[in-house]
Amino acid sequence: MAKGFKGPKGQNPMSGMMGQLQKLQEQLQETQAKLAQETVTATAGGGAVEITVTGDQRCTAIKIDPEILQDADVEMLQDMLLAAFNSALDKSRELAAERLGPLAGGLPF
Repeated sequence: MAKGFKGPKGQNPMSGMMGQLQKLQEQLQETQAKLAQETVTATAGGGAVEITVTGDQRCTAIKIDPEILQDADVEMLQDMLLAAFNSALDKSRELAAERLGPLAGGLPF
């Protein structure tokens, strides 16, 4: 683009792009704030372990059925916690991609 080029009606095309980028940044920040409030839950061991994670990947709750503690199989409990936590993180990432994906499609590149 030639120096000093003005778009239609004497407008600088860069100012329009900067406005779009600023609007997109505001939408991204708003969506990220909403993601921090949304939660997903995953279970393992037939519901014996339940993990809740926010859309910004923060663990907010872990529930363990007291009955599985009676068996005292620590290794099994650890495996269930790990499986539930990883599943919850996957769900959280999917939620984030679902919410943020449409915004990425609006990038003016």
